Amino acid sequence: MADHDNSHAASSNAAHEHSGSHHGELAHVTPVRLLVGVWGVLMVLTIITVAVTSIDFGARVNLLVAMAIATIKAGLVVTYFMHLRWDRPFNTLVFLGSLLFVSLFISMTLFDKSEYEPDIEEMSIQKGQ
Repeated sequence: MADHDNSHAASSNAAHEHSGSHHGELAHVTPVRLLVGVWGVLMVLTIITVAVTSIDFGARVNLLVAMAIATIKAGLVVTYFMHLRWDRPFNTLVFLGSLLFVSLFISMTLFDKSEYEPDIEEMSIQKGQ
């Protein structure tokens, strides 16, 4: 009976070791050069965002450009600084896809607002008279 208990405990420990549980271990080490490079790209994208605001492409195009740059920057931060690049690729795809859809929905809402803005202004003028 004691041999059976010991063999069960040994197989249980072996199963635990192979289950992917790595308590207290680092999954990977990110090179500082990579992190500094990503930071540099983020700074360049920030400068581009500020520079684009001085050029008038129209409200819709300016918003679209700003949202596209913001989505790229968010993707870089999550991928490298939050270490999602070294996680399962599906998790990265799902997260970046959700950022894209949030940006799309916000953009659509802001574009829709401009369609109804003349009606809102007219209504506020009528209330003021």
